[in-house]
Amino acid sequence: MSKKLLLKDIAKLAGVSEMTASRALRGAPDVSKATKAKVENIAAEHGYVPNRIAGSLSSQSVNLVAVVVPSLNSYVFPEVLSGVSATLAASPLKPVVGVTGYDLTEEEEVIRELLSWRPSGLIVAGLEHNEATRRMLAQAACPVVEVMDTDGDPVRHCVGISHHQAGYEIGRAVLERGYRRIGFIGTKLPRDFRARKRMLGLSDALTEAGLSFVDQVTYAGDSSIETGRTLTAEILADHPDIDCLCYSSDVMSVGGLMHCLASGLSVPSDVALAGFNNLEILRGLPLDLATTDARRREIGERAAQIILEDREATAPLDPIRETLQPTISIGQTL
Repeated sequence: MSKKLLLKDIAKLAGVSEMTASRALRGAPDVSKATKAKVENIAAEHGYVPNRIAGSLSSQSVNLVAVVVPSLNSYVFPEVLSGVSATLAASPLKPVVGVTGYDLTEEEEVIRELLSWRPSGLIVAGLEHNEATRRMLAQAACPVVEVMDTDGDPVRHCVGISHHQAGYEIGRAVLERGYRRIGFIGTKLPRDFRARKRMLGLSDALTEAGLSFVDQVTYAGDSSIETGRTLTAEILADHPDIDCLCYSSDVMSVGGLMHCLASGLSVPSDVALAGFNNLEILRGLPLDLATTDARRREIGERAAQIILEDREATAPLDPIRETLQPTISIGQTL
């Protein structure tokens, strides 16, 4: 691991005093725009984040664990947060949340702001970040855990599932039940990297069987029951011979089920349906929807455990990489 840069290192690289570098990074009005831009650019280039803890606390951290997620609108990430909160409850640490809206530039800004308060740990959803964010994560003075996904190159610690493998296993389950004309409906693509990996895994399973999607319908907005219902109606109107629809989320598959029930389609006789995430929203539906449990709460719990273990260790832990195994539930719709 590379040496953590201090403010004095940034000042030296910029050719200014440590005081001037500090004032530039704090946006002090008496620092010229040119000097401010130079110091900020050097800090960004090296992944340095200014310390907002003032005075005698400047060398310490606060009892906060930053948790950075793409959204709180879905049912997915609150369950991760529940796992984090439950695990930290017996410790002095408390979670604080930042939301990125599936935007990598916004993620960079959120992480920079959170790290500037010197948290005791950082948990961030996903492995895909821009280069500036990766540098900040690598330089962070606290344990960093990337969660949800293990298909990629973690910066430090990582715990999640293989979304590509999960998509592949869904594809195998669909094929084993005799379905051959398969469609895919997804949201937040291509910005939701994990949903895209599941789609590619599913596609790979079909390719092995000499098949491909009959159609793929994607929507840039959030998952919702209404959107799932609308897109299901559209894809079945264009391709009435589709015999199975796979969705990027359970919320969308619930909308698909609502369309089928309202249209007099029999599930799974006329069309099979499969979602993803095993959300609480599935409980109490007329049919048990096929889904995959992505181990969200367990991922949150384990991420928080890693933060606590690393924080208490006498030396930084070697990178921990843990892949949990999701579970497919066939339900009554596949």
